[in-house]
Amino acid sequence: MTTEAVRLTALASCAGCAAKAGLATLAQVLRPITDTFDPAKFPDLLVGLDGPDDAAVYRISDDVAIVQTVDFFPPVVDDPYTFGAIAAANAMSDVYAMGGEVLMALNIAAFPQDLDLAILASIFLGGAEKIAEGGGVIAGGHTVYDVEPKYGLAVTGIIHPKKIFAKAGGQPGDALVLTKPLGTALLLTAARDDKDPSDYAAAAITSMLTLNRHASHLAREANAHAMTDVTGFGILGHAREMATRSGMRFVIESSRVPAFPGALEFATNGIVTGGANRNREGLADHVAFATSIDPAIEALLFDPQTSGGLLIALPQPAADALVARLHDDGLPGAIVGRVESGSGVRVEQ
Repeated sequence: MTTEAVRLTALASCAGCAAKAGLATLAQVLRPITDTFDPAKFPDLLVGLDGPDDAAVYRISDDVAIVQTVDFFPPVVDDPYTFGAIAAANAMSDVYAMGGEVLMALNIAAFPQDLDLAILASIFLGGAEKIAEGGGVIAGGHTVYDVEPKYGLAVTGIIHPKKIFAKAGGQPGDALVLTKPLGTALLLTAARDDKDPSDYAAAAITSMLTLNRHASHLAREANAHAMTDVTGFGILGHAREMATRSGMRFVIESSRVPAFPGALEFATNGIVTGGANRNREGLADHVAFATSIDPAIEALLFDPQTSGGLLIALPQPAADALVARLHDDGLPGAIVGRVESGSGVRVEQ
């Protein structure tokens, strides 16, 4: 059993949500599920079979629906406790993106047999305390041996059936608000490769540990039209899903998109991730770039996020008020684009 200090990220082939399967791959492998289950036969499954969304929602009664999601990935940081906490924040984010509240979670873990079990215990503690911060409880889980450590959770939440936020609903004239900066995979990859002497990753870690719960509450108060969280498909992938589900075009104004310090620098210096390349490939036919977009900005927009922020579509005046409220409450937020008639995603200066 290995008991000396272990660098968890050295055991991972890909960091966090950058390990997520690409859009084209998912479209192919999910066909058997959509072919097996006819949505018309499951009227209480309010969100799930009819297109990609952040979580499944199943109606229990006229006033109660459950929100179900699952998320897990390899280590994003070396500290076990912090890894567990980030994984839990990321998993809960899908519930918050739907406008729900977390009830409970089940651990999902894979762990090498030759590592000290105290490392796994610390991962579990980080996850447990973050779930508790969100008002939920860890109710069990499942652990298997694997050569690469992985951790995440299956999360159950609750929501009113008529108060669900979905990716559909964006309307012409809506503004797009993003509640966290971009660049986590760029920063985490640079840190893993010892190319981050200024420790830029520290700001990203703080952000990844921040729950989207309060931002979700504020979005509800602002009467948002549509919402998702920005994770492994990057802002362009998740904007494309929202655009498709809304039957609209989403325009990202690249000059307004916030980036973590160091992210654009690393992109300029050639830091790349497999997840960003998969996003670029999968979105090639769905995203149009205006001329003269800086390649580093392109890299940032394709960058897969771990425990990223919410992307919210809502009327312009409400968007301005939401950003002001986020800032008043000590949270980041910026208007990064707009919704208009059309299809797909367009990136402008």
